[in-house]
Amino acid sequence: MNTAKVDSEALAADAPAEPEDLVLAGEFPAAPRDAWVRLVDQVVGKAGLLAAVPGSGAASPGAGVERLTRRSPDGIRVLPLYTAEDAPAAEIGVPGAAPFVRGSGRNGAAPDGWDVRQRVAEPDARLAREAVQADLENGVRSIWLALGEGGSAVADLPAVLADVRLDLAPVVLDAAAAPADAETDAAHAFLAFAAEQGVGPAELLGTLGLDPVGRRARTGDGPDVATVVPLARHVAAEFPQVRAIVVDALPVHGAGASDAQELGWSLAAGLEYLRVLTAAGADGVGAGLDLPTAARLLEFRYAATAEQFPTIAKLRAARRLWARVTEVCGSPQPQRQHAVGSPTMLTRRDPYGNLLRGTVAGFAAGVGGADAVTVVPFDAALGAPEPFSRRIARNTQALLVEEAHLARVIDPAGGSWYVESLTAELARAAWAFFQDVEAEGGALAALDSGFVAEQVAVVRGRRLADVATRRAPVTGVSEFADPAEKPVRRRPLPEQPGGGLPWFRPAQPYEAYRDRSDARLAATGSRPRAFLATLGPLAAYTTRAGFARNLLQAGGIEVVEAGSTETADEVAAAFIASGIPVAVLCSTDAVYGERGAETVVALREAGARQVLLAGRTGVPGVDGTLHAGVDALDVIESVYAAQEDVR
Repeated sequence: MNTAKVDSEALAADAPAEPEDLVLAGEFPAAPRDAWVRLVDQVVGKAGLLAAVPGSGAASPGAGVERLTRRSPDGIRVLPLYTAEDAPAAEIGVPGAAPFVRGSGRNGAAPDGWDVRQRVAEPDARLAREAVQADLENGVRSIWLALGEGGSAVADLPAVLADVRLDLAPVVLDAAAAPADAETDAAHAFLAFAAEQGVGPAELLGTLGLDPVGRRARTGDGPDVATVVPLARHVAAEFPQVRAIVVDALPVHGAGASDAQELGWSLAAGLEYLRVLTAAGADGVGAGLDLPTAARLLEFRYAATAEQFPTIAKLRAARRLWARVTEVCGSPQPQRQHAVGSPTMLTRRDPYGNLLRGTVAGFAAGVGGADAVTVVPFDAALGAPEPFSRRIARNTQALLVEEAHLARVIDPAGGSWYVESLTAELARAAWAFFQDVEAEGGALAALDSGFVAEQVAVVRGRRLADVATRRAPVTGVSEFADPAEKPVRRRPLPEQPGGGLPWFRPAQPYEAYRDRSDARLAATGSRPRAFLATLGPLAAYTTRAGFARNLLQAGGIEVVEAGSTETADEVAAAFIASGIPVAVLCSTDAVYGERGAETVVALREAGARQVLLAGRTGVPGVDGTLHAGVDALDVIESVYAAQEDVR
């Protein structure tokens, strides 16, 4: 069959001329910001969300935009719209050059992607060896090896790492759960094992994981920061590709800190190490390391959360801030970053939602320019992750790099007015906290004095309030809990050492009630229950009944519904038939005004120990109301208390 040839020259001749300068939206009229503000004010006003200025009867101009503006835990205003006017004036530079906002390296993670790092925490040496081998054979580039309680013994290092090419796959040691002297013991054992394997000092890769400052944050105790100096100097002199120290910000993040507090803390901790590394030896014997060498020995560890843009901005701001710290010390230096999916964002209930949280965190870490990324297995909050969850964790990163091609573009968020503004604002807030810590005498002094704990506790309190009121929802736990969920079981892990900063996991308060409900079911054959006293036709109570059902089920409370009832007597009859001591009245404000009071009386006479109202409308005789902003944990506790002796 003959096919006609395409006349490429004719096609080119017929093609429209391309403009010399392409102007996006150039054919549309300019949209000034004040016009957009007026439209927003109109829409928000129609929704009844604006308060009138006293004496004028109307809201002030821009009130609608302000109504849609929120504040981060650091008090940073997050606007509903960003334009070029909001972009910071500060120079962000280019990748690989100070201030390193756009990346520590000239080529970023391109083209092969960042370091995919998997954590291995397994006491059994054989199982740990198998996990390491499976990870490295299936896309992982480096191993984060836990030592001590819940991890490998230092003596088992040769057995666990027997199959690892230490000149190809970096190993990061983590002895945070081991006794204080185990960090240096593990480091020496690792270096000795590498020598036995024939890996020369110039070829050895890895991080020794020394971190007495992080240990102090976790446990409240630990060796002097200067204990890192001898080994760090040895590494600096002989192992050009090995890092000695980890500046771990996870203990502060895990206590509920804001992003700025996490960053400010990491700067202070990193500066503690720079001071001892660059100082002369005891009695002036031995010169300190030069700044570039000392800075090269550090690796910073940050949390990546399911809040995509704050995570991207945090990693970009961290590099800018560290460049500033080292600039003041002599010359700006790049920052090596290891981003870890936040353990605090994980849930034990409905754990499969953690797959999505981990994906977003991994995406944000990669886009934010982290050098190494760890996606935490979805079942990590339940106990020891299984091979399946570990496989999903590493495949998540493989998908982001190989299929989503995130590493093909360096700093893809760079230039975004929102991201650049958030990066600058976060850097400013973090620098202020860093200065506060330094004013206390540095990272260790601020820990010992309680300053860090006090400052973080303020933010943690606000976070807990947001979780309790469900302004910060935890999907599958505080929102859309599954009453019929089948528990996911995992081998339990030993408790991590305490004594330092507390550990805050937002899902925990609701999960505690779910555990309490399960225990009651096992002991008595029934869960705590609440009766939805739905009054009026179906359309009258659907929304509020759904709100009440969602809130109660988040606390493990079984919900029984009356269906459509028109009169107080019908509600009372259905309530008596249920045998439940707690009633939640659900309907519209109009129905409440007509029949609310008499229905509450009827429920009381029918034996209701507690009567709650779905909504804000005042109805005499109720014990509380359920509405947006109510403390759900207080409501759940009151329902439990109302039926403690009911079987």
